Amino acid sequence: MKILAIGKNYVNNKAEISANKSGQQIIFSKPESSLVGDNRNVPYPSFTKDLRYEVELVLKIGKTGKNITEQDAISHITEIGIGIDFTAKDIFDASREIKGPWDLGKGFDGGAPISTFKPIAAFKDLNNIAFDLKINGKQLQVGNTGLMIYNFQEIIAYISKFMTLQPGDLIFTGTPATGTGQIFKNDHLQASIEGALLLDFKMI
Repeated sequence: MKILAIGKNYVNNKAEISANKSGQQIIFSKPESSLVGDNRNVPYPSFTKDLRYEVELVLKIGKTGKNITEQDAISHITEIGIGIDFTAKDIFDASREIKGPWDLGKGFDGGAPISTFKPIAAFKDLNNIAFDLKINGKQLQVGNTGLMIYNFQEIIAYISKFMTLQPGDLIFTGTPATGTGQIFKNDHLQASIEGALLLDFKMI
């Protein structure tokens, strides 16, 4: 099972999309050990003093595909959920300073809490899915797939040029352009899709 993610994939308004569409998507991966499911609480990593959150819609792949066309891409998605892409920013920045990989700053245990998933058929318009994140009851991130630089089809087609997508693979599709920030012990995170609360946990 692969856990893939796309970076810097949202804008604040639709007029900005074309200017940001270079064709070079930022793709990185997280190990399976980074996943936390079942709304379990997440231990705050002991090695960082600057943990950042990013709420993202997560695609679940349902069939094998290589060199998938954009026209056929949606048929490879079975379900959509929501998750948090955590970054240990101090670790991440230190690695970037020496042009190192992102693995330790992005792929640590607990770095990818995910919700249960809803079947793709439950979504009438994949280009108009609203989602949000509340922390301690305050809404801090609001997103809509209409503001993606690269939509679901484009992400799947691009990734599958380089690697075969397989059933069970997960793709984090990017976080809203604004609202990301620092997370602390005892914070309570709640993420929803179309108003339905799916992810609900605390940092401990």
